[in-house]
Amino acid sequence: MQSTQRGARDFATRLPLDAIDVSDPQLYQDDTWRPLFARLRAEDPVHYCRDSAFGPYWSVTTYDDILKVELDHSTYSSSSELGGIQVTDQPKGKETISFIRMDPPGHTAQRRIVAPIVAPTHLANFEPVIRERTARVLDGLPRNETFDWADRVSVELTAMMLATLFDFPMEERRKLTYWSDVAIANINSPESPITSEDERSEKLGEMAACFKALWDRRAAVEPKFDLVSMLAHGAATRDMGVRELTGTIGLLIVGGNDTTRNSMTGGVLALHDYPEEAEKLRGNPALIPSLVSEIIRYQSPVLHMRRTARVDAEIGGKTIRAGDKVVMWYISGNRDEKKIEHADRFVIDRAKPRQHLAFGAGVHRCVGDRLAELQLRILWEAILERGFVIDVVGEPKRLYSNFIRGFRSLPVRIRTA
Repeated sequence: MQSTQRGARDFATRLPLDAIDVSDPQLYQDDTWRPLFARLRAEDPVHYCRDSAFGPYWSVTTYDDILKVELDHSTYSSSSELGGIQVTDQPKGKETISFIRMDPPGHTAQRRIVAPIVAPTHLANFEPVIRERTARVLDGLPRNETFDWADRVSVELTAMMLATLFDFPMEERRKLTYWSDVAIANINSPESPITSEDERSEKLGEMAACFKALWDRRAAVEPKFDLVSMLAHGAATRDMGVRELTGTIGLLIVGGNDTTRNSMTGGVLALHDYPEEAEKLRGNPALIPSLVSEIIRYQSPVLHMRRTARVDAEIGGKTIRAGDKVVMWYISGNRDEKKIEHADRFVIDRAKPRQHLAFGAGVHRCVGDRLAELQLRILWEAILERGFVIDVVGEPKRLYSNFIRGFRSLPVRIRTA
């Protein structure tokens, strides 16, 4: 691993500045992205890449510049019609529509429909359920035997949570994980669950048909407190067409699944890589809330969000033209040493642990941020209560993606302290 990182630093140093392309998914599967972003932050924080597999784009790499773009939604659009939220353009004629791919006021109206399910008053109702399931999953894990943490813990816990949010059949919860994987899959990866955009459309169509059946049943009765009922009865969402239904359900599945599940795995790996922080945690469990924020910052499960300039603009001394693709690299902003001390280290007792960009900011800040934090807090409380020492016993298998910083597997072994 050290030789891989040395090679990445050498490569980043030798590469001409204008040849740097941080949209390559291989950088994130190989975990060799750090030196390239460090160089961009130091030498060209608003960087134009003229030639990439996804077309020309601007990279915004520092904390403050990312915030400027994030908060100026009148200049920098999330609209599906202009390209959406990823450096990858959606296939023409097959664009999915959801409130994350909208600007206000449409975005605000639809977001308002689903936001109550993760409001602070309702999270208190979820806590006993999450705690019971977490205990059951952890108590069912083998001891002194290798298993995949990503599948047995991270995927399982988030799939159960998603099924609860949708009031989806619990015995079919892994369908939700599969559809999430399909939605964000890079078809150029040999490990992708799909091989073409047509197959993606087919599988997401099956997802939409499943949810349309649930939708119709929920629409015909008094509204309940689940996401499908909220959408079926909401004034801004009840008349959705098929494309918008597909996009909205896909958004809620990915948002409720990929970010939390990869932070659950990323936290185990980070504490393995920084054993002094693991000792600090075992000595002071009161650090768990700070740990949770640091896991989310350090993992940065959403690597980037893209905007499209509606008008000519300026940022970081660079002129952005109307129609330009502007990519906010959260993974880089969360490593900005000018904003976060020792930003490339995992430190669980920071003075300002919530100072990070992993949830975005402004009108597009992650609607489920508090639920994600709650699930992680309960998980680490339960781990410490059981005296688990989690040893990583093999290399993680990472996702081939420039959008989600994820794990396919993480081999671990549990022993008790």
